[in-house]
Amino acid sequence: MARDPICGMDVDEKKPAGTSVYQGKTYYFCSVGCKRTFDKDPAKYSGGTSGGHKM
Repeated sequence: MARDPICGMDVDEKKPAGTSVYQGKTYYFCSVGCKRTFDKDPAKYSGGTSGGHKM
């Protein structure tokens, strides 16, 4: 399982709602909203913050 860097939820890498690649690393998301948030500022979230949905 991967951890969604926006909300901290566990995400099955085989069935994510979305993925993004940043600096050579693939990030997995539980929802399209979390992916959009990450894509707006990937440097802010690539450290693996956790704090609930911010959609």
